[in-house]
Amino acid sequence: MANCCEDKACELDALGKRQRHVLQIVLVINALMFFVESGAGLIARSTALLADSLDMLGDALVYGFSLWVITRDQRWRAIAALLKGLIMAAFGIVVLLEVLDKLFEPVLPIAPVIGTVGFIALAANSVCLVLLLRHRHDDINMRSTWLCSRNDIIANVSVLAAAGGVAVSGSMWPDVIVGLGIALLFLHSAIHVLKQSVIELQVRHD
Repeated sequence: MANCCEDKACELDALGKRQRHVLQIVLVINALMFFVESGAGLIARSTALLADSLDMLGDALVYGFSLWVITRDQRWRAIAALLKGLIMAAFGIVVLLEVLDKLFEPVLPIAPVIGTVGFIALAANSVCLVLLLRHRHDDINMRSTWLCSRNDIIANVSVLAAAGGVAVSGSMWPDVIVGLGIALLFLHSAIHVLKQSVIELQVRHD
């Protein structure tokens, strides 16, 4: 029995180390892409790029929380998931406000910049998704982290669609619509993560 417990402890320790290594990589990728996309979004006057850059920043914070709770118990992991959900909801609201501002002050974004940076972001997030794929069923902490990465891919493809739409139509509306869509995706994912974390906290409390 003692050997069994020791083996289990070793397995959990090894799992924690693998999770930590993966999270460190995706945190760095997302932090770097936040600066790239936010700068490009300001230059291109793109709501979609700015929304996606906020997603990158939010994910970097999320991965930081995930690293912090790797060695802690399930209750702390549920608390971290709750904080992630709140962060995702907050960024969703920020993007909604950006969309409203664009409606009052219309401006045509620069399609080539949106497309180029959007493609770079898609490549970066694809790497993150592959790295996190094997850990998505480890626990609620890694599950919520993987959901963030999956949503990034959807957002990146939408940004590329916005670039094409702006180039073809000569209108800001594809960019605004995609920005709005990313905001709604944030909020939907936030609700899902918040529900899971609240349920987990209730179970741990009982």
